[in-house]
Amino acid sequence: MSESADTPLVRLLRQLDLEPRGRSGFQAEPIPGSGRLFGGLVAAQSVVAAGRTVAEGALHSLHAYFLRPGAHEVPIRFEVDRIRDGRTFTTRRVIAVQDGEAIFNLSASFARPEEGIAHQESPMPEAPDPEGLPDWEVLRAQALGEPAARRDAGAIAIRACDPRDVDPRRRLPARKLIWLRPVGSLPEDPLVHAAVLVYASDRTLLSTAARPHGLSWGKRRAASLDHAMWLHHVPYFDDWLLYASESPVAHAARGLILGGMYRRDGVRIASVAQEGLIRIARDR
Repeated sequence: MSESADTPLVRLLRQLDLEPRGRSGFQAEPIPGSGRLFGGLVAAQSVVAAGRTVAEGALHSLHAYFLRPGAHEVPIRFEVDRIRDGRTFTTRRVIAVQDGEAIFNLSASFARPEEGIAHQESPMPEAPDPEGLPDWEVLRAQALGEPAARRDAGAIAIRACDPRDVDPRRRLPARKLIWLRPVGSLPEDPLVHAAVLVYASDRTLLSTAARPHGLSWGKRRAASLDHAMWLHHVPYFDDWLLYASESPVAHAARGLILGGMYRRDGVRIASVAQEGLIRIARDR
């Protein structure tokens, strides 16, 4: 692969290309970096590990727990338990292990397509078009007061519909609208589209629960505790998706966030639920 093609999305796809280890095991190579490994990456890799053991059917739901912070520079082994292969539904359990300790636990269900009931009661929320909206990483750097803290956009472009997140003095409603899109093209494999969608679904949720408390970037310490997702349609993540999230309740430093993902034509393709730990950052 040429150096010019080594984009963030290409690197993500390479990280999702797991190495088989036996009949039901896979391994992800170490990733350069520091600090905690992004949990959405481990979730996406676990989806790929589960999906590679399924003969037929598309991912339709997952339930997962973040058990320990993942580390960079250390390989991750994914151990897949083939729970059930049914005529319609196939169930897998995946344990992600790093340095001999489980860091992530995933239960995933895959389903063959069938005809049946179909409805969508809630329309897509009204939102401005993503073109021209501020970039999420620009807002983050402004909130931290450190222009040099701006990170690369990465594999997923994020556009904020409400730029007020940069004002730490404001206590805002626990609702957020953002647009998401891969920065580049994905291969045709539906499992890869599903995995990248799962990767993107872990972005910005905790900030939704922090909004009513004026806890912008730099004022909170946060970590995802568990994550659930339902894919109502086989995803083709090749365009902007509107990600609408809200936090109906928080207690004991744990916030619940619910989300919906919509195509630009208004079709809801996925629903998300996550609980996260959000603490006020102590002054150093």
